[in-house]
Amino acid sequence: MNYITETNRIYASNENGTLIAEVTFPKTGDNTVDINHTFVDDSLRGQGVAGKLLELAAKELRATGRKAFLSCSYAVKWFEKHPEETDLLV
Repeated sequence: MNYITETNRIYASNENGTLIAEVTFPKTGDNTVDINHTFVDDSLRGQGVAGKLLELAAKELRATGRKAFLSCSYAVKWFEKHPEETDLLV
């Protein structure tokens, strides 16, 4: 799957251009974002796509020196399972 990174968003589309996976993290301050939404199309559920999105978001935050608030319930669970990434949280 080809993931596309934009400012405060990572996503993937299918061959028809339909959105099939997305994580959004809008800016909340100078160096902070809110991971507020994770979406995975039903056809991809159970394949680790949401986890991959969060992994990519964590890498993006680390590379840009930003920290995150978590208002997305999936993101909360993902960070609980990945304590090595909790330094990215506010």
